[in-house]
Amino acid sequence: MSDPTPEPEARRIFVDKQSPEPYRALLRTSEAVGAAAADAGLERALVELIDLRVSQINGCPYCLDLHTRAALRVGETTQRLGVLAAWRHTDLFTPRERAALALAEATTHPADDALQEAAYAAARRVLTDDEISAAIWVAITINAFNRVSIMSRHPVRRSSQRSPR
Repeated sequence: MSDPTPEPEARRIFVDKQSPEPYRALLRTSEAVGAAAADAGLERALVELIDLRVSQINGCPYCLDLHTRAALRVGETTQRLGVLAAWRHTDLFTPRERAALALAEATTHPADDALQEAAYAAARRVLTDDEISAAIWVAITINAFNRVSIMSRHPVRRSSQRSPR
C-alpha cells in the first residue's frame, strides 16, 4: 500500500501565505468590488450565487464551501443552491439573477465569444450598466480567488454542523 503523503516536491505551498502582499491586494480588490456591487444594487445573496457558480465551473472546493455557508447566512435556500449548476433548466431564478449568472459564466469562459454576446444581450435587458459592471467584477474577483485556492490546495475542513434532514 502506498503512502498517501506526497513527496516534498509535490506538496503545495499556500501562495497567499508565501506571497502575502499580492494576496492582501486581492483582498482589497474584493472589498472594493463588494462595495461597488452593493452600490450598484446587487443583493448579497446574488453576489454569493455568482461566487458559487464561478467556483462550481472552476471546481474550487474551498470557495464552494466558503460561499455555500455565506449564501445560507444571507438567506439563500438549500433548494436553489442545490440546483445552481443547472440554473438554466429551472424557474427558481429571477430574470435578473439569470442575467448575472450568465455574465459570470461568460466572464469565466472568456474565449467563448458566442457565450459572451448572449450573456451581454440578456444582461442589457434586465440589468443597469452599474449592475452589469458589478456582476462582471464579482466574477473576475472570484475567478482570481479560485485560482489561489486551487493552486494552493486549500483544504476544506469538515463542518461541525449537522446536515438538515
